[in-house]
Order: sequence, then structure tokens, then C-alpha cells
Amino acid sequence: MSHTLDATFLRTQVAGILAAAGSSPAEADQVAANLVLANLSGHDSHGVGMLPRYIDAIAEGGLTPNAAVKVKVDIGTMMALDGQRGFGQIVGVQAMELGIARAKQHGSCIFTLSSAHHLGRIGHFAEMATAQGLVALHFVNVLSRPVVAPWGGGDGRFGTNPCCIGVPLAGAEPFLLDFATSRVAQGKMRVAHNKGEQVPDGYLIDEHGAPTNDPGVVVVPQSNGLFGALMTFGEHKGYGMAIACELLGGALTGGGTWHRPADAARSVVNGMLTVLIDPARLGTQASFEQEAREFVAWLRQSPPGAGFDAVQIAGEPERRARVERERDGIWLDDATWGEIVAAGAKVGVTVTV
Repeated sequence: MSHTLDATFLRTQVAGILAAAGSSPAEADQVAANLVLANLSGHDSHGVGMLPRYIDAIAEGGLTPNAAVKVKVDIGTMMALDGQRGFGQIVGVQAMELGIARAKQHGSCIFTLSSAHHLGRIGHFAEMATAQGLVALHFVNVLSRPVVAPWGGGDGRFGTNPCCIGVPLAGAEPFLLDFATSRVAQGKMRVAHNKGEQVPDGYLIDEHGAPTNDPGVVVVPQSNGLFGALMTFGEHKGYGMAIACELLGGALTGGGTWHRPADAARSVVNGMLTVLIDPARLGTQASFEQEAREFVAWLRQSPPGAGFDAVQIAGEPERRARVERERDGIWLDDATWGEIVAAGAKVGVTVTV
């Protein structure tokens, strides 16, 4: 079974559950809008399917409703910020607003954000920057059950550790690269498991370190109580990028890195290093715009390869998905919808289609 639901309906239902869990109406609306936008963008792994985990994290005390970002250090072009375990969709936006203002003022800004609960789709923050004409670089670590194996290793030792780069393109939609350093996002394995699907070779190892196609090995405990692990993309290269994200997003921010046995906590805590650059202040704005435009045009002149219709630029699939899903609705598998209904029941909200 499955459900195809209108985006407006989903925003209303999710916001109602969040408000019942303790969020102010404004916070509930903003988090709900962010989650639904992830679904609209084609990233169901970061969408409303995360809501049950958020509700559990609030109950555990790992996620604090209505928390705001706190400025710990501020030297103008550099800031150290503390998310205080608030919703990442809230404190992440607050951090970006501070950083964007400084980059506009000084030409650049580097800031760290520690102790934010799950930031969600990092591309959302890069979109905030590119909309203001800024280049954005984000390096993120994940403090939660370690689900990704090091290259050459046989169990999970760190998180999916995303990296995101946004570049504004004059007269066109921005280049928006947003990817997990694991072969695939953990949330996509949850979605595949709920849908009863298998995944391609090379994505996973089981609890014994052997290759597997069963996404359940990283979603539910296996027979020995252990979990399997995701692999990094690009073998040792993705592994290296994942470690860079852990060191920059975790160690450098002060939020910490993962180096302890796994636990069953439902909270997901992120640290993020962000670099914002205003091309207009570098003295290369005109050439930047021209070179970027000509390079993208050059890419698009490539004849389609086998199985493809055309060359795409990072960010285009998400923008196309938003149009289609806003029009046609958001598809949710029955298991995910059941988990959302159960999350509502935990806080006294009855959810019906």
C-alpha cells in the first residue's frame, strides 16, 4: 500500500504533530515546510519520514524545541555558533542568515555551527546563499549511530557526513552540489527497507562485514543485535572526503567526532563548517559570470550518452522534481505513513488522510 499526498496537507499534518510535541507554531511551520520541501525535491530520505525520529528525540531530550543559535565567538569575518540541540531546520537557517549578512558586509565569512540537531538537506542552506549571489561550501559531520564503514574496514565507524557546494550562475539557476559521502544516504536505505526493495551491489556490508543487497542491515538490528554498514562512494576517495567532513564539521567546530560504541539514541546531531564568498568583492565578477556561463554551455553541448537524454547540472533534478511533485503529490510508502501516524499518536494527534 502507499499514499500520494498533497504537499499542503503534509505541511499541515507535520506542523500539527510538531506543535503538539512542544514547538511554537512558527517553528512547527518552518520545520514542516523544510521537511516537505525535501520530499518535493526528490530527497525523501530527508523529508517527512524523519518526523518519527524527531518526536522520539524530543522525548529522549536530545532535541530541544524552540532553541535558538547562540554566538560563542565573533570576530567579524569568522563566527563560532552553537545550535544548542535545536531543530537544524531552525538553527541552521539562523546561522546562515548571520553568515550571509557578514559575507555581504566583508566579502566573505567562515562560521562553524556545533550541536545542531539534524540539519536535514544541506542544499537548503546553499540555496539561501546562492539566492544572495554568494558561493557556499559546507562540510558536515553526523553524531549518531555510526553507519558508514571506513575504506578497508568491516563495520560502521562514522556517519554519512555530507558535503555541499553552491555556486550562483548569472542569469540561470545555481549549481548546487549536495551529496552524502556514503555511497547513498542512510535515509534512502530506510525508504528502501520500508518499500521492501533490495539495493544495488556495492552499497552495503552486513553485520559480518560481507557484501549485501538488503537495506535492512542498516535500519534494524540483525540476529546478533549488530548492524551492517554503508560503504563510501568512490572507494578511498569518498572515504577521504568523509574523514575531511568529520574533522572539519566535527573536530574544528567543537561539536566533536564519533569515537565510542553505538547506542540506541534517536537524536541526530550535526556539526557544520561553512565558507561563504561574495564574488562581487573579489574583483572577478564579470569574468566569473562569463566563464561560468560559457563552461556550462560547453557541458550542455556534449551529445547525450547511452541511456541519457541530456547533460544535467547539479541542482536541476531537484528543481524538476519540485514542479512535478507539487503538481502530482508526494508518494509515501505505507510503512513510512504508518510511522508518521504513530508519531502523531505519541503526542496526542490523530492523523488521517
